[in-house]
Amino acid sequence: MPYQSPISPGRSWYEDTAGPRPEYPALDGDRSCDVVIIGGGFTGLAAATHLAKAGTNVVLIEAYRFGDGASGRNGGQLGTGQRAWAEELEAEYGFSRAKALFDLAEEAKAHLIEFAAANQIDIDYMPGQLSVAHKPRYVDDYKAHAEIMAGRFSYPHISFMDAKETAERLGSTAYFGGTRDTGTGHIHPMKLVIGTARVAAQAGAQLFEGTPSTGIISTGGKVKVSTPKGTISAQKCLIAVNAYGGTLEPVSAAHIMPIGSFIGATVPLRSGSKVLPGGESVDDSRFVVRYFRKSRDGRLLFGGREVYGVNDPKDIHIHIRRQIAELYPALSDVEITHGWGGYVGITVPRKPFVREVMPNVISAGGYSGHGVMLSNFFGKLYAETVAGNRDRLKLIEDLKIPPFPGGRRFRAPLLFLALNWFALRDRI
Repeated sequence: MPYQSPISPGRSWYEDTAGPRPEYPALDGDRSCDVVIIGGGFTGLAAATHLAKAGTNVVLIEAYRFGDGASGRNGGQLGTGQRAWAEELEAEYGFSRAKALFDLAEEAKAHLIEFAAANQIDIDYMPGQLSVAHKPRYVDDYKAHAEIMAGRFSYPHISFMDAKETAERLGSTAYFGGTRDTGTGHIHPMKLVIGTARVAAQAGAQLFEGTPSTGIISTGGKVKVSTPKGTISAQKCLIAVNAYGGTLEPVSAAHIMPIGSFIGATVPLRSGSKVLPGGESVDDSRFVVRYFRKSRDGRLLFGGREVYGVNDPKDIHIHIRRQIAELYPALSDVEITHGWGGYVGITVPRKPFVREVMPNVISAGGYSGHGVMLSNFFGKLYAETVAGNRDRLKLIEDLKIPPFPGGRRFRAPLLFLALNWFALRDRI
């Protein structure tokens, strides 16, 4: 029987097309190391890779299998810059800091592509991204954004699209304009997870699956991470569980909220289909964003039904097909071969969360839908921090990230109300 993640609903198309997925043993016995990492997604595996290559003794534990969380099940889009537009960051932090944050994200993009190439990881990279307006009143913002990016932030790859060009590039008249970014693209995320784990193991990192953390204690300059069958003692610890932290660590839990997002994969579209003829990925202007793209073999991978309640939809296929039909009526009866979900870690301002949550313990997450690119690079920045250079990670640590209101008892229902209100605004 094919493996099915116990923490994320539905078997993904990524799992069925990633090729061999090696299994790693569970931890059995105590370990001592320089750095212990909790979480086997992009952040943790990247950190383990760069630490091990630098000669650091590193142990990484993952509660299930590498890629079972958001890292192996996401939309695969890289994006450009941070989650917030650069001009929005400038309004909040000033130009110098906004430019530094933008440049850091652009370095993250280049690093991901170069890392995959250097380590012979075929991530199915396809170029181009379209960002589109679902309401006419947003179109001027997209036009201004393209001009600002070229002029103030020295990024010439974004161009404005009017309604006609948008319809031609999408193969749909559902949107009113937007931008085209030729300086980014989209990938097969599970292939990157598998490849990064391989590189980390080859570099000497000790990797363990099926090994949940049952507690973290930091005292006397040492960190101890307990597991069901052993304790790991280390000088430092990285918590890289993002939306899947549960009650593991209270500071991260107060700042990072898991929300459900769901994706469907269609059969390969017929030859000559007008859907995304240029092969770009797409994100739209809804607060409850819709994101979609075509795979190398011509399938439409469509995500967009975020869920803020406790229960997952009973039939992902029905909800995804309904949204596809709104944009592409000719696909109202298209066969969906895979429907899957997972949890995205968001913060109140939709900016990443990085904090030292106890002595020698740093937590990283809250990428808010922009994690394919950023999370891998944050693993590298953490490795730099262990080596003595915290300056670049500090740029993220200093972002203003308030906790979710309501405490543990009320924050989930308050978020449910707030985000469903935003979903209502998307429709009117």
